[in-house]
Amino acid sequence: MATELAEGIHWFELTGVNAYLVEDDVLTLVDAGTPFDAHAIEAGIADAGHTVGDVERVLLTHYDFDHAGALARLPDLDATIRAGAADAAVLTGERKPPFSNHKGLLQRVSGPFVRTPDCPIEPIADGEQVGSFTAYHTPGHTPGHTAFVSEERSAGFLGDLVFEDRGALAPSSWLVSYDTIAVATSIRSLVERAPAFDALGMGHGVPFCRGGDERLADLAAN
Repeated sequence: MATELAEGIHWFELTGVNAYLVEDDVLTLVDAGTPFDAHAIEAGIADAGHTVGDVERVLLTHYDFDHAGALARLPDLDATIRAGAADAAVLTGERKPPFSNHKGLLQRVSGPFVRTPDCPIEPIADGEQVGSFTAYHTPGHTPGHTAFVSEERSAGFLGDLVFEDRGALAPSSWLVSYDTIAVATSIRSLVERAPAFDALGMGHGVPFCRGGDERLADLAAN
């Protein structure tokens, strides 16, 4: 099922995680849930009036079991996947998460369930423009974590940089992050660099339709 957050922006509530569909210059999927969410994503895209084959771009906020898991299980997907360089390299298999970090170890354990999709996977640079979105490197939760903000659409997709909990924003916690100091730094940096936006889509929790940038600024100030 698709919930419209704003005109042309749809939210898919999956297995404890979110994905989004944006009618941008091309139809764009933001994140792709767990390996078990492929059918729900297909249904959500259909509910929004499209098919998986219509999707031309995937913006992946980061590599994780619950964000990249369904990419290889969408047989009709023929899209270019854009992700931060460090995380793109994990998705392609060029790089392995480190055993030396607790989060890296979690990714190693879940890695066999995340297959490399048969689509072009291209790294995206900090500050790069793709469609109406600007990519912002926001490391901490993962080394290549990237937020995508569109001034034109007044929307920001922040992945697991932040979580929603009972109507409030919280930073990514130690348990699921490589580096919580880097998380805090990335939140402050995003507040300083990104334009104002209303809709705020995070990876976990209920997204906000209004005042997204203000909520993020309040979190950074605390």
